[in-house]
Amino acid sequence: MGSGECASNDYGAPAYWDARYSSGAAASGGGEFFDWYQTYTALRPLLRAHVPAASRVLMIGCGNSLLSEDMAKDGYEDIVNIDISSVVIEQMREKHKEIQQLTYMQMDVRYMSFFGDESFDCVLDKGTLDAMMCADDAPDGASKMLAEVARLLRPHGIYLLITYGAPTERVPILNLAGCGWSIALYIMPTPEYELKMSKGATQPTMEEVALTEDGQLPPDYVLKDPESHFIYVCHKLAANGANCRDTDPEETSSAN
Repeated sequence: MGSGECASNDYGAPAYWDARYSSGAAASGGGEFFDWYQTYTALRPLLRAHVPAASRVLMIGCGNSLLSEDMAKDGYEDIVNIDISSVVIEQMREKHKEIQQLTYMQMDVRYMSFFGDESFDCVLDKGTLDAMMCADDAPDGASKMLAEVARLLRPHGIYLLITYGAPTERVPILNLAGCGWSIALYIMPTPEYELKMSKGATQPTMEEVALTEDGQLPPDYVLKDPESHFIYVCHKLAANGANCRDTDPEETSSAN
């Protein structure tokens, strides 16, 4: 899903995704597998730096991405994958039935009461918040999803969000989730841009960008690729109501 591609589809509806995953068109998210935005190879340095292999990980809106499979092959031990589409869940459950580290469940990210509070060390989101911002109930449905993410994360757990949404669009809704976040921002050009600029010898690049005091990009910052992906590494603070940026999780831990 490209930036601005909301069109007239209800991306929060199971029927839309069931039809899409039944179509068999890999380029539109159907077929055997399809990775939105970035692959594990590109994301691996960031994941390895922030998410230990022993973490219990929740992959929301997993679709038919290879991200979980690649993480399991790289040593990650416990990844629960959920998606609103029963069609894709059955497809992926069958595909990965021999990989014990991966579990697949049909579930709506707005209602994850099946899981208890503070059940996960990390929640991974590669395009799901973007889809929810295009759903018929947006932005309320997206806020419900983020509140559930906050509930499911253990203190100092990580919500790793990969999105087309710039800080002007994403930081305000993150701050509505009912949980304090310490947010670090990384910006990564699209694979297509990387390929074009490298003349075929693509090497993923990722840049950490310090947010301003009000959680925005520096006023003089210019995106190399207008379609860049924004990656928010959001640490859940131990105390609700704490400021959502510039509070070190270790400092918060010490203060408690």
